[in-house]
Amino acid sequence: MTQNTFIHLRLLLFVTLILAGAAGCGEKEPDPEKYKPTPYQIQVPRFFPTLLNIPSDNPMTVEGIELGRYLFYDGRLSGRTHADSLMSCGSCHRQSRNFEPGIDHPVFQGGMTFGLSGAPTPHAPLPLINLVWNPNGYLWNGLIRDDNPDVSRRRLEDLVWMGVVAPHEMSGDTNRTKALIQATPGYPELFLKAFGSSTVTMENISKAIAQFVRTLISANSRFDKYMRGELQLTQQELNGFILFTTEEGADCFHCHGSSGNPLFTTNLFYNNGKDTEFNDPRDRYAITGIETDKGAYKATTLRNIALGGPYMHDGRYETLDEVIDFYSHNLKMSPYVNPLMHHIANNGVQLTPVEKAELKAFILSLQDDEFLTNPDFSPPAEFPDGSTYEQVSGRFGNLR
Repeated sequence: MTQNTFIHLRLLLFVTLILAGAAGCGEKEPDPEKYKPTPYQIQVPRFFPTLLNIPSDNPMTVEGIELGRYLFYDGRLSGRTHADSLMSCGSCHRQSRNFEPGIDHPVFQGGMTFGLSGAPTPHAPLPLINLVWNPNGYLWNGLIRDDNPDVSRRRLEDLVWMGVVAPHEMSGDTNRTKALIQATPGYPELFLKAFGSSTVTMENISKAIAQFVRTLISANSRFDKYMRGELQLTQQELNGFILFTTEEGADCFHCHGSSGNPLFTTNLFYNNGKDTEFNDPRDRYAITGIETDKGAYKATTLRNIALGGPYMHDGRYETLDEVIDFYSHNLKMSPYVNPLMHHIANNGVQLTPVEKAELKAFILSLQDDEFLTNPDFSPPAEFPDGSTYEQVSGRFGNLR
């Protein structure tokens, strides 16, 4: 080997080592393994539908539900910290009142809500129960639905950001909400565990709250236990059940279900004969443009209904007795009354006082006390930053 060849080989080796070292310096350390949230499986109660309304991009997880429960009850969701400006989902949706305000709400007189701006809520709030089985749209008119041309108003998740910005609710700003939650100790870590990123986004706030709401399942009333063979209803309750499920009786089952539909709602929309003039810009007609949908609204679930006053979309009735009287004697004929209102020509089903008491007894058998007191659905005693429920809920702090 000549001297020139030897020198050339040494230079080549030196350059190779330099290049290898440079390449090695550019190598990144492997990313730490991402936290994998724990899948959560909803246990479908006996006799309930098996088809669940859970979006593929928001699967249920233990971590997501835990985060959602905190956010559901955290008044800082409004994007503010002053006690009078704190508002959360739980400010209006009280567990002890079937996740509605309740007629005895200490802030919202008669259960009729208003926003932080002072603007009244257009309709009485609906209960947030068994929504995981609702395929037909949310709100009284079904505005939030899968086929809404506005892609930002299609999912249960979308009700969260809408509640933040609506003047008749939190009257806030999503950017301010994100920034406040991001700056609250403990929350970024919970977002990381639930969604793989510690950056707080409105989308992930909405997803977490929607996960929690989908766990709000009521399925253990006296009637449920009767259906499972665990107890016997009283004769009065059984008589009311017969009235409920027959056209010759109270004729309730077409819109509100029965043993074959234990949700006790079809989640559909009906003009039930309340009025003869229709000028509400938020009825079902406003969504569909179909003439026969004028004055039509969602048939609400009758589960825990005795706690859910005031009743109807506008809260016109305070008590369940008033509602039974309305369907018995006070229906109003119009061109838009739903054909399922079979007794409209007689102004109602004309129940006797005894029958009214029987029907009410059956409806009360749909009350699920376990659901109304389940600690998994209640406000957390402490929030991620160590704050108490009373501290983060302000003037709504004594609501349960």
